[in-house]
Amino acid sequence: MSKPGEGEGRGGAAPATPGRADRLPAEGGPGLLGAAELRERSACVMDRSRVSVAMCTYNGAKYLAEQLDSIANQSRPPGEMIICDDASTDGTLGMIERFARQASFPVRIRANPENLGSRENFSRAIMACNSEIIVLADQDDVWLPEKLERIVQAFETHPGAGVVFSDATVVDDDLHPLGRLWDAVGFTRSQRRRVRHRSAAKVLVKHNVVTGATLAFRACYRDRVLPIPSVWVHDAWISLIVACLGDVTTVPEPLVLYRQHGTNQIGVGRRQKKAERSGRRAFQKRCSKWVAKFQTAHDRVAEAAEAGPARERRLRLLAAKVRHARARYEASTVGWRRVRITIRELVSLRYHRFSRHDRAFFADLLRRN
Repeated sequence: MSKPGEGEGRGGAAPATPGRADRLPAEGGPGLLGAAELRERSACVMDRSRVSVAMCTYNGAKYLAEQLDSIANQSRPPGEMIICDDASTDGTLGMIERFARQASFPVRIRANPENLGSRENFSRAIMACNSEIIVLADQDDVWLPEKLERIVQAFETHPGAGVVFSDATVVDDDLHPLGRLWDAVGFTRSQRRRVRHRSAAKVLVKHNVVTGATLAFRACYRDRVLPIPSVWVHDAWISLIVACLGDVTTVPEPLVLYRQHGTNQIGVGRRQKKAERSGRRAFQKRCSKWVAKFQTAHDRVAEAAEAGPARERRLRLLAAKVRHARARYEASTVGWRRVRITIRELVSLRYHRFSRHDRAFFADLLRRN
């Protein structure tokens, strides 16, 4: 779940010298690997003692200084930081360059000549990272001092985990607490138990509960998640694909002050409720998007080299999600057949597995134009 106001690489460039603001070359220029070379390179064979922070910025000068300070003051500093600025016009780039000159770790900056959007900007930041663990960073939050240390500990404790994400404290403009992020996005206690029991994919096909500001993943999955399809938000896509190919673990305590203000939004649950109440045409459009999203995810997982019973089960899970979305679309287009379709989805438990169960069933049964 991203903050829409923010801007949207596996880089072969050598690490920058601490205290120096290095500019990454333009797309396709020297120092960036091509797509074919990237696929040939094993991202897992990297310096496992280092962590890359991938930050994207866009007109973030109002809150950026607090976030940069919080990253600089981590109990375990990152091995490097990649910052991709998406053609800011408010002085953000100058702030980043000053920070890079003063930081105790290498900071590499990429300034897009034109605005690319959050998805593409994060893709480029991720591609430029050189470490085994990639930690995503928003521009307007504040990290608690132990965030990176706790994330690394979680990966070390769970060597099979491809993704780690934490809870966060939702705060207002002035960092006054408003509640917990997991509660805000509808990540229930039962869903948390499922993630702990290696069933994260079953949670994520129902709705995304992973926020990019709390997300870290192993670089060996980078070739699986990039490129990010246009129908997906980067955090939801990364977490789902890795959950289908590996394991996911969590850090239950808040490690981020997740700032909520006028140009961002949280709460997938609220959007889902709105979808259930929407009119027929709006709902059909949403169903079509669900089909496109999860068919794309199915195809990407099917292309992956990883094989085994777990991947096959998750492919079947994604295929079932696509069938359910198509059935809900069909139910909204027909008259008397609507009852048969919705009853079939209810009896098959697909409303329970992929939608808001009874709420979605009755919404589909009674939906009007």
